[in-house]
Amino acid sequence: MRGLLSLFSPRYPTALVYMLQSTEYRVGPYLTWYWQTTNFAKVTYRRTLQRTKAARLLLLSLWLGIALELSTAIVLIAWWHWHGLAGGLAFGLALLIGYPVVWAHLVVVPLFLGRILVTGPAERRHIRRAAKIFQNHPGARIAIAGSYGKTSMKELLSTVLGEGKKVAATPANKNVAISHAAFARTLTGDEEILLIEFGEGAPGDVAYFTQITHPTHAVITGIAPAHLDRYKTLDAAAKDIFSVAHAVHGDTVYVNGDAAQAAPYIKKRYQVYTAKGALGWQVHDVRLSIDGTRFTLKKGKHRLELRSGLLGRHQLGPLAFAAALAHEFGLSDEQIQAGIAQTAPFEHRMQPTFMAGAWVIDDTYNGNLEGIRAGTALLAELPAKRKIYITPGLVDQGSETQAVHEEMGRLIAAAKPDIVVLMKHSVTKSIEAGLAAGHYEGELLVESDPLSFYTNLPLFVAAGDLVVMQNDWTDNYA
Repeated sequence: MRGLLSLFSPRYPTALVYMLQSTEYRVGPYLTWYWQTTNFAKVTYRRTLQRTKAARLLLLSLWLGIALELSTAIVLIAWWHWHGLAGGLAFGLALLIGYPVVWAHLVVVPLFLGRILVTGPAERRHIRRAAKIFQNHPGARIAIAGSYGKTSMKELLSTVLGEGKKVAATPANKNVAISHAAFARTLTGDEEILLIEFGEGAPGDVAYFTQITHPTHAVITGIAPAHLDRYKTLDAAAKDIFSVAHAVHGDTVYVNGDAAQAAPYIKKRYQVYTAKGALGWQVHDVRLSIDGTRFTLKKGKHRLELRSGLLGRHQLGPLAFAAALAHEFGLSDEQIQAGIAQTAPFEHRMQPTFMAGAWVIDDTYNGNLEGIRAGTALLAELPAKRKIYITPGLVDQGSETQAVHEEMGRLIAAAKPDIVVLMKHSVTKSIEAGLAAGHYEGELLVESDPLSFYTNLPLFVAAGDLVVMQNDWTDNYA
């Protein structure tokens, strides 16, 4: 009953525009989400609508339509009252009672308007203009692609290279064509290095972004099961991601060699970076703590003592690469050391917070198996009185969903946390199966109300705890 009443809520139009925005105005995902929704009041349970120009125009159109429908209903009922026309009453009441259902064919109106406003001719003009700006820009254009770690790599390179060069980077995780076009409009032409993050959501995305941005360098951060609802296979996703390398000439393609699933796609001309080193530099004397990562980087007699706020052994490869690339771009030892020292976790990416005497590592932006591998390894390596691991599971795993989550369970079991907290979703049983296969002997909790649990997390933890939280489960997944 509450779900039915949500159709009459003033928040109903906002929920629909939010659903469109969250699915990037794609017809299939929007319709699927719409028809599986039983309570529209809970659609924006944890997040809110970004009130972009397109979103505001959509909301205005929906409210105008609803107002027109309600006004028509009132006029018809009034007409019945004065003229005794039963048909007017029936039709008016039908409009009055049924307006949410009629406007649910918002399946048509907002989708149609959204495609015009967001993916229409204006967007295409902006993208064509951006392609010319990128092609004529004199600076190095570094594309950053991969199933995971893109934003972290971009922020890392921006921080380190920015110590000695004028660097511009795409903001936050804005990594699709229209975001690239907006970024191009901010450029002045005197930047020495551009860092351009490439998202990937469907076949051909990376190839398309490459055509727009004309990269001179490419960094591929890794391959893992992600967005398989549209790519269908890991091979299809990997080929799209590696397509950026076809546009880059010479030896300026850099690939994360610690990403096992990237190995089949690496060619001889590519340069590989790993936790052992990058571009001829070798990593030595690694020291990990909750405060960050320290290590020595050596190349012949050249030696760099480096300290970073980034957490985890998996950060050694990216850190070594950033330092080595900075050296190739002509930065001094002092600039490289200063840049590395300024690196810190990006929001919700291995971000430590001190809470009620416990350390909580927030890695909730993570959404892939390799991130889970890194997070569980960090949990196993750092000392604590009690270790807690929290996750809802992973989305967009397609046909690999069961296998990925069983492997996830085994990775969690291998880290030997004292407590595992799973948010109850469609993949929970598969994670539990993996935990059992990994002979997990700690305490297992399954929470049916994630928002309540996260809100009350300070009451759950105790002094001396180490908590790792990985991934988020967005509203459009069951």
